[in-house]
Amino acid sequence: MANILVVDDAAFMRVMLRTMLENNGHSVVGEAANGVEAIEKYVTCRPDLVTMDITMPIMEGVEAVRKIRLKDPRAKIVMCSAMGQKAMVVRAIQAGAIDFIIKPMQEGKVLEVIAKHTSS
Repeated sequence: MANILVVDDAAFMRVMLRTMLENNGHSVVGEAANGVEAIEKYVTCRPDLVTMDITMPIMEGVEAVRKIRLKDPRAKIVMCSAMGQKAMVVRAIQAGAIDFIIKPMQEGKVLEVIAKHTSS
């Protein structure tokens, strides 16, 4: 199972994702509420995968993806976006994100995307 960093400015989303992941055998090694925290936590936690919200204060997700990928070109980052953010998802993929999950998150889809990118 994977060590995951959960990044979202909404605390309830972080709790929901943490619960979903931990109930299915994954370990949440850190949480961040914005892109700046995400970069710091990525460096200290060294997760197998990051779930990254797109719209956040201080530094949005696309910029955080770009900066994390500069530090670690092999970083696996999955974007979490609301419906209607297609242009932002495209920008995130161009910045180095490997996949995306549409909010509201469905447990089956979240686990499927995580498994696709963490199974050896």
